[in-house]
Amino acid sequence: MVRTARASTAAGPTLAVVAREAGVSVPTASKVVNGREDVAPETRRRVVEALDRLGYVRRPRFDTTRAPRLVDLVVHSLESSASGAVLHGVEAAAYDAGLEVVVSACPARGRGGLERIAERGSSGVLFDVAELPAPHYAWLAQHRVPFVMIDPVAEPPPGVVSVGAANWQGGVTATEHLLKLGHRRIAVIAGRRGTPVSGARIAGYRSALTAVGVPERPEYVRHAGAERGAARRRMRELLDLPEPPTAVFVCSDPMALGVYEALAERGMRVPEEMSVVGFDDLPEARWATPALTTVRRPLSEMAATALRLLLRMMDGARPESTRTELSTRLVKRASTGPVPEAFAAGG
Repeated sequence: MVRTARASTAAGPTLAVVAREAGVSVPTASKVVNGREDVAPETRRRVVEALDRLGYVRRPRFDTTRAPRLVDLVVHSLESSASGAVLHGVEAAAYDAGLEVVVSACPARGRGGLERIAERGSSGVLFDVAELPAPHYAWLAQHRVPFVMIDPVAEPPPGVVSVGAANWQGGVTATEHLLKLGHRRIAVIAGRRGTPVSGARIAGYRSALTAVGVPERPEYVRHAGAERGAARRRMRELLDLPEPPTAVFVCSDPMALGVYEALAERGMRVPEEMSVVGFDDLPEARWATPALTTVRRPLSEMAATALRLLLRMMDGARPESTRTELSTRLVKRASTGPVPEAFAAGG
């Protein structure tokens, strides 16, 4: 069963209300409720009096010794198709495990979202976000909250458990596909510069070129920060080069749609005049015209794997490795074809 997070006081005052009444922070009130000893006696007295005065109902929080019944899934957006695929995977795995899942948007503004998760009595958290602010990691560690990251873009701190895709292999597969079609002038439009995800996909692209003796052209490597509009601008820049590419590997499906827009502005046809490969295999890849050839990132499977790892962590076990990668594969559709005849002779 999946629930959406909402504010509610039907069951009595929240821990935040108790904290305000006692003049302390929510984490301090949580320490008192959970029997932690690192609280000053006078502070503890104020919190206990506030608990009794307001009729707060105590319950265990983040207790990994009991059978978990509730986990939180925090996504970067409640509207994206990628989050929908993650939710599908988590929901299926949670149903098999007899869990309930509460879904909420990323608590990027302060730690209020994390404290609300604590108040719900959740047994663990899955984060489907690009990255978390450092204070969030510190809060989770301080409160001993089991959590798993689903395909983070930025490198999480050492020891943080994450599940992701085989990004390097995906870059190899996409580029090999274009090479087999005869393309030699292949560009890549990656996401944010300096992130492990972008770096791995570009490294795979370079490896595939090197394997067949095609020299890399630095001017063919562009970054768009995962934004559709930025990808459109990067494609315009590639088209304005003295020797533009005949094919482009775009490191996300939404960015590939931005590439489609730039090509349409120039009156260029896909794939007759430019082959395009995306990365993700989101629903919009199938809906595009022409349908987008793309590397499938197994989001639902990654999410289900993350939940199963979280369950083990809630039982007190630690994964053998902090990083689990699931394989990617190419999904061939209509956006790739042979190198245009006008360029075939010269490559």
